[in-house]
Amino acid sequence: MIALSGIRDDGRRVKALPTDVQAAAVLEEWSANSESLLDVAGLDLRGADISGADLANGLLTEAILRNVNLSGADLYRSHLEGADLNEADLSGASLVKAVLDESSLGSANLDLADLGSSEMWAVDARGASFRNAKFDGAGLLDVRLQGADLSGASVQRTSFQVVMDEHTTVLGLTGTVFGPASVAEGDDLRELSGVDLEAWLNSRGAQVHVLSPRQLQGR
Repeated sequence: MIALSGIRDDGRRVKALPTDVQAAAVLEEWSANSESLLDVAGLDLRGADISGADLANGLLTEAILRNVNLSGADLYRSHLEGADLNEADLSGASLVKAVLDESSLGSANLDLADLGSSEMWAVDARGASFRNAKFDGAGLLDVRLQGADLSGASVQRTSFQVVMDEHTTVLGLTGTVFGPASVAEGDDLRELSGVDLEAWLNSRGAQVHVLSPRQLQGR
């Protein structure tokens, strides 16, 4: 069976339960009931392995998912507002149309993840790896990408109002973005838009075209 996001639906397998008793009970009940949506809002899922599972439309708001294995999981239209995803493994996961506002993705692995049309406002993704990830149509607004790795990522018609620094890797980043973005230089932020943003990115190995506000209106 193929899920809406395009990832094969591996069902409700929970490969390892979290150490928190309440969270473990909720996951066990969810895995046994094929009709229910996952609702672990505010729960502590540390220690869980739910890689490859179908978590589409799940409610993971403010959940603690630090170091949790979510690789290959289907998180289509999931709610992850305020979630702690620091150091989580989301490699190859589908986050298409997911809402990640105010979540933390510090040092998380999102290599090959699909974040198409996702909502990312006030997200802390410092040190995260997005190698060969897809951000096509996503809204990155006030996203902290200092030290993040976007090598080979795709950003077609992506809102890219982010904060980067000299340690942000953009080699092979391709597509079209709407700015402005900012570059952190010590304690200061230098805003870049238009050709200046384009030059900053492309001088570091990207192949990105910055779109004008008029093109955003016709999006």
